[in-house]
Amino acid sequence: MVNATQVPLKIRQGFVLVFVLIIALPVLFFSVSSAYYSSLVDATENNLEAHLYSLISEVEFIDETVQMPNTILAPELNRIDSDTFALIYQNNDLVWYSESAVSLEFNPNTIDSETGASEFKQVFYQGDAYWQLSLTVILGNAEQSQQAVFILLRDDKALTNVLSEFTDTLITWMLILGAIMTLLMSLGFIWNMRPLQRLDKEIKAIESGKKERLSFGYPVELQAITQDLNLLLESQRRQKERYRASLSDLAHALKTPLAILKSSPMADDNDAQEQLDRINSMIEHQLKRAATGGTDTWKKKTAVAPVLESILNAMKKVYHQKAIEFESDCDESLNFLGDKTDLMEILGNLIDNACKACQASVQVKVTYINKRLIFEINDDGPGIEPSDRKKLLQRGARLDTYESGHGVGLAIVADLINDYQGTINIDSALIGGAQFIIEFKYD
Repeated sequence: MVNATQVPLKIRQGFVLVFVLIIALPVLFFSVSSAYYSSLVDATENNLEAHLYSLISEVEFIDETVQMPNTILAPELNRIDSDTFALIYQNNDLVWYSESAVSLEFNPNTIDSETGASEFKQVFYQGDAYWQLSLTVILGNAEQSQQAVFILLRDDKALTNVLSEFTDTLITWMLILGAIMTLLMSLGFIWNMRPLQRLDKEIKAIESGKKERLSFGYPVELQAITQDLNLLLESQRRQKERYRASLSDLAHALKTPLAILKSSPMADDNDAQEQLDRINSMIEHQLKRAATGGTDTWKKKTAVAPVLESILNAMKKVYHQKAIEFESDCDESLNFLGDKTDLMEILGNLIDNACKACQASVQVKVTYINKRLIFEINDDGPGIEPSDRKKLLQRGARLDTYESGHGVGLAIVADLINDYQGTINIDSALIGGAQFIIEFKYD
């Protein structure tokens, strides 16, 4: 399962873009639409209030009756097809209505409110919504006066029609804005990723041996990392040189006394000769490791299949008299992150021991599962007792004979595997002999 901290940057950028397009922009759209509709309502209230005071200024109160001119000042109230209506009530009786209200099929509810108190609210008549402004006033003079209720209505469809046009325009601009933001975020991501892609290419070049250090010119945020990596590379290079020099000096220093011992009477003893041969083999191995540099912090990629095929071909020639049946299963795409010589040392030693121990069959399987490169080497020999398995991998320990087929060089193999932070385990093979399982974890 992928940890949250391991989510690729592309997916993170995609989440941000999806959030902006699916959440942020719609929220912005509804916020702007709501704000615009609120402004339309406020404008409607102001407009109705202006008409109201215009009507009050034009009204005449004669013989306790409201009189209005044939044509009033507000043009909206003079049109029959208008969406704005005006009505005047006295004692709950309709005494006047504007030309625009001629076709009005309902009478608004009169409001008993305090004199001088106005009320603006949304009302519903016959299923349709209206914005209503009402005001109760006293008409007349000191001698004669009477209350009158002025009611002005504005059809809500007038607001929703304007809002619909506005939202259509807003949707168009939101789509354009979304496309522009997607383009800009994509270009910004590509621009921001270029230094990381460049760093990745340079690291791969170092892994393949084409470069020795990272170049300069990275953004400020990456400069500290690249400087630290260069220091690490330089330190690792110096350490590797010291390691190679020390191994080479030690091996060459031992070869001369070893040559003297091999030419002395001591070499006539078979046991002594065997030990001298072992010492010579170990010196040759260390010299070879010194020449190849051992394992590097920056590991090269080595194709496994060609190395395995080369080793199996060699074993077929060496053990042709045993007529061993070799079975191998290795995908061509699998790579070992390390030195080719070290891989040949590991596989060559284990397969050679399997050939010595087997009756007639050796099986090698290489797989890559859950970021682990796994080698399985099986033989149909007598196997290895559980009590001897741990001892067999310890430096300086060995089984005395090749009757079991294992014991020589396994400590060196275990050291090499440990150098690559791998593991080696010994088990029983399904075909009857020993099974060696080597795993290398690649994050």
